[in-house]
Amino acid sequence: MSTSTDHGRPDPEATPPAPGDDGRPVSDRGDTVCVIGAGASGLTAVKNLREHGFGVDCYERETGVGGAWNWRHDRSPVYASTHLISSKPFTQFPDFPMPDSWPDYPHHSQLLSYFERYADHFDLRSHIWFGTEVVRVEPAPGERWDVTTRSTGGYGPERTSRYAAVVIANGHNWSPKLPRYEGLEEFRGEIMHSSSYKDPAQLRGKRVLVVGAGNTGCDIAVEAAQQASRCWHSTRRGYWYAPKYVLGRPADQVNDSLLALRVPLRVRQWLYHWTLRLTVGDLTRFGLPKPDHRVYETHPIANSQLVYYVGHGGIGPVPDIARFHPYAVELADGREIDPEVVVFATGYLPRFEFLDASVFGDSAGAGRPTLWLNAFTPGHPTLAVAGLVQPDSGLFTLSHWQTVLFARLLQARRDRPERAAAFAQRVRERAGERYSGQVKESSRHWFEVGHADYLRAVQRALVDLEGK
Repeated sequence: MSTSTDHGRPDPEATPPAPGDDGRPVSDRGDTVCVIGAGASGLTAVKNLREHGFGVDCYERETGVGGAWNWRHDRSPVYASTHLISSKPFTQFPDFPMPDSWPDYPHHSQLLSYFERYADHFDLRSHIWFGTEVVRVEPAPGERWDVTTRSTGGYGPERTSRYAAVVIANGHNWSPKLPRYEGLEEFRGEIMHSSSYKDPAQLRGKRVLVVGAGNTGCDIAVEAAQQASRCWHSTRRGYWYAPKYVLGRPADQVNDSLLALRVPLRVRQWLYHWTLRLTVGDLTRFGLPKPDHRVYETHPIANSQLVYYVGHGGIGPVPDIARFHPYAVELADGREIDPEVVVFATGYLPRFEFLDASVFGDSAGAGRPTLWLNAFTPGHPTLAVAGLVQPDSGLFTLSHWQTVLFARLLQARRDRPERAAAFAQRVRERAGERYSGQVKESSRHWFEVGHADYLRAVQRALVDLEGK
């Protein structure tokens, strides 16, 4: 085992790295755990692993913490008006509350300051290698991992270190998913993915077509309604639109109260429809398509303004795109429109470029790992993924408990191997289990979870692991 400094980084005076199986020098980091990414999930992984007694090396390709919420980062999907879509109590880390003075739905700049304060409060920065990207993660003897890194941008030599375990927390909202349409290459207007959208000035005075009905697509359509000369909003199917406030409270807090009371799904669906009838009524009268699924079979879109601007004529709902022409877009119903700018708010695909897809049971390389609790992969008990969930509430609490569970699993591998073996068997048996009832089968919904069901499942896993 190599010696190290107090904060977990390799000591330059230590014994030179030994060669690996392929002749590369490998620095043995002993029982240290590698965390990839210093966004929300990576930060809580570092904090929880340290609290459970593990040394940690965290590699972050950017120069600061915050991941997707740091708008300075090249891969950040954040735009100027981005706010939380889950309310403050259901978003914050359970051991680090957001200030009482903050609004129910904080701005992205507040989220970044929150992560910076979190990192400082728990002294996490000393365990993070900024400006360092992970090139490869490969299984090594003894269920360990060889992690090869280099300076971001490919400058300088590569360096390989051997770790006892790895937590992957590189996020899943940075690799744009772009649709394919006939004639798209010949279209003479401007094409952008929502990942390139930063400010409504990009739309000002232009004819804009927004494609996609996720939360981002709806936000951009609302901004286009205010800034563009004309806005069309194209969706493939109908969706349920939830206001951000219900009965004077953030909608997720009202929904959580029903979940805490174990109100059956059918009753919650009836209550949602009843609320919708009392507020905006039948959305099809606005020209929005009728949903092809029941509410809560996908997570409703949290947006209080889309229906307002549709009702005021600022947004024109249109169906899916049939094909592109050089100066027009043909819609599925045969109409043609003439946008100058097309914004594809069509989501992202998870990418783990540094890891062979077969490690996750993803033989096709489609980006959909086979995991238990969206975190643990069969056959690799020292590898975990943090934050690969799309919850119906905030993410940070889920990432916190995922990484607590992984830290205690690593402790059990050392102190109670029979418990760790039982846990590994459970991963093999239950990988791919869902925690969101019946959902639509599309890449957008691969990682959807109901937060209450998911947290109960994590709690059961913790109890079973500790033998209580």
